[in-house]
Amino acid sequence: MTLADWLLALCVAIPLFACAANSALHAQHRAQRVVTLACAALLLAVSFALLFHVQANGVVASQMGDWRAPFGITLVADLLGAAMVVIGAVMYLAVAVYALADGAEERERQGWHPLLGGLMLGVSGAFLAGDIFNLYVWFEVMLISSFGMLVIGQAREQFDAAVKYAVLNLGATTVFLIAVGMLYGATGTLNMADLAEKVPQNENPGLIAAIAFLFLCSFGAKAAVFPLFFWLPAAYHTAAAPVAAIFAAMLTKVGVYALIRVFTIVFPPEAVPMIGPMVGLIAAATMVTGVLGAAAHWDIRRILSFHIISQIGYMLVGVALGTPLALAGAVLYVVHHIVVKANLFLVAGAINRAGGSFQLAHLGGLWKRDPWLGILFAIPALSLAGLPPLSGFWGKLVVAQSGFEAGQAWLAAVALAVGLLTLYSMLKIWTEAFWKNAPDDAPAALGLAGATRWLMLGPVACLAAVTMTIGLFTEPFAALALAAGEQLAGREAYIAAVLGSAPR
Repeated sequence: MTLADWLLALCVAIPLFACAANSALHAQHRAQRVVTLACAALLLAVSFALLFHVQANGVVASQMGDWRAPFGITLVADLLGAAMVVIGAVMYLAVAVYALADGAEERERQGWHPLLGGLMLGVSGAFLAGDIFNLYVWFEVMLISSFGMLVIGQAREQFDAAVKYAVLNLGATTVFLIAVGMLYGATGTLNMADLAEKVPQNENPGLIAAIAFLFLCSFGAKAAVFPLFFWLPAAYHTAAAPVAAIFAAMLTKVGVYALIRVFTIVFPPEAVPMIGPMVGLIAAATMVTGVLGAAAHWDIRRILSFHIISQIGYMLVGVALGTPLALAGAVLYVVHHIVVKANLFLVAGAINRAGGSFQLAHLGGLWKRDPWLGILFAIPALSLAGLPPLSGFWGKLVVAQSGFEAGQAWLAAVALAVGLLTLYSMLKIWTEAFWKNAPDDAPAALGLAGATRWLMLGPVACLAAVTMTIGLFTEPFAALALAAGEQLAGREAYIAAVLGSAPR
């Protein structure tokens, strides 16, 4: 086995081991914590090694069991896939540390550690899957774990949210599976590199367009795009802070990743010309709907949930335009958003601990009581709004620039206008929770002190540092995103790595 084989396999094997080991240690919570933290740190190290290897050697692929592609199971990493595994590992470690604080023992009794390992197994597998059917399998692994995580706490509103979450996602999964069957019937293969060669040769463009539309609906529902987003604000606000953070970081982004992957490799713009304009309209509607929903709410978790929807629209601009610059903007924006949005949900948990509520009407005076908490909120909040020099500014700049260069100025204008409304929502949270005086009927708060303070604010501070690093030292991140955009738009390196690496 080559180094690439080991790195690809370990990115899946480590979270698999975490899930299995923590299941076996179900009554030994301290041992579970050690396993989770060790596996999260090890996955982060291995994923960085994979990213550096891909940067040095180009796209890498491994054929599981030495079964020749396109017949066997292929794991493949290009710059996008490797970067997504890295940022997923960062979130895994940050959330694992944060979850040791408030409510840790109750979550552990309800299966937090094996479920978190199972979620990361599905996430890592999806980012490295080389064929459509195994992408479906990894989605299912991820969703099974997420169903369990959503009801940790066993409150009535969580079960209600889980039903809505399950119904839409199972419906989207059914559409996904139907599309997979139709695609196999039309081409005789499900390997994405093989499909990249066979789909353009298909003599029935209407059938290919219909299949592409089914994939758009399925992945769009999982990414929470307009008009299939209603499950997200109905579910995320009920989850515990670490659960909501890992959901915000990874679940919808796996859907976005699938959209980018499938509509660059399998269904490029020249094969299905209608997809680009359609996705452009969906992107604009997603941005506007999400930000208006956020502006209308006064619960921090609901505001942040609607902003997940809004920000997905920026990522879809890359799929809509399909140019290397637009795809680079999507990659840079995905990485930025994963860090920022997860961090804001973690901060929301700290605000609830310090102020006793998620409702803005019941909060106030937090700046006087805890200015460090205010600073740690301001960094990701202003980055989400796209203010310079934070990471969100550069992501939105590249997205807007790609729109102007592609002759889609209206799409760039929508993105810029939505940024202003995002700033309004973040200022609303700041004014109500931190700046105004605490109301007379403010609820009793547990407060942030001692080990709990360090466990909750330590990961928040580290993620804020990542946001500032991307913003202040943008060049290497922008170069990586541009190189990833070139790979996605070109496809040749991906196809050669997968089909050329098969044993003969």
